[in-house]
Amino acid sequence: MSATAALRAAAGVARSVWIYRVRDPARRRRMAVLYARFVRPGDLVFDVGSHVGDRVDAFLRLGCRVVAVEPQPAVLALLRTLYARRREVAIEPVALGDLEGELELHLNLPNPTVATGSTAFIASAEGAPGWEGQRWSARTVVPLTTLDALVVRHGRPAFVKIDVEGLEDRVLAGLSAPVPALSFEFTTIQRDVALAGLRRCAALGAYRFDATLGEGHALVHGRWLDADEMADWLASLPAEANSGDVHAVLDPSSLAR
Repeated sequence: MSATAALRAAAGVARSVWIYRVRDPARRRRMAVLYARFVRPGDLVFDVGSHVGDRVDAFLRLGCRVVAVEPQPAVLALLRTLYARRREVAIEPVALGDLEGELELHLNLPNPTVATGSTAFIASAEGAPGWEGQRWSARTVVPLTTLDALVVRHGRPAFVKIDVEGLEDRVLAGLSAPVPALSFEFTTIQRDVALAGLRRCAALGAYRFDATLGEGHALVHGRWLDADEMADWLASLPAEANSGDVHAVLDPSSLAR
């Protein structure tokens, strides 16, 4: 990476730190309330697509151990600065998918939160409302592994959070046994990826579903839906809803609502 690109990457990470870690302290409290429904102190969590570590912090505040999965070089440097000495955090500098190997990662230097390994995601964003001005101007090749491989290395997690910009279904395809709870991001520019994620969850186990919209961090339905109901809801969302997270649980009766 050139010196100019490195400076742009550093500025992009600083921008993300301001947005996701500093600007809105109430956001941290909302995250803690949300994730407290799914995890207990001592639980192991996989944070797939850790970005600048805002959710790592949320899980740590809840007393969890965290495997932080993040392949972006500039963001990795920040995560290592923040957590390298924390015994509760293991940093995995890899991308996840449905197989082992390598992945070409497309970097959006001013906005690292939307780095992606999916050219289909980039094509879907082109010209879409709410995605104006996004440019993936740099590339890097990163190691690629699977959730199954992480389970072998670290143990079975109580919760898996997945936010990987268009490859959520591929990450879920790399999991061969259900976990108690998980979440994966959806976007209205790629509803097909979310629907594939729902199908994969249904194949893994008898999951029920709820969702959050944007950065609201509040479950929107007030009850647990089956896969068909969640698919219908995703299909009905207006394009301006933009994104959110599907939350899936095997046993809703074990959770506080």
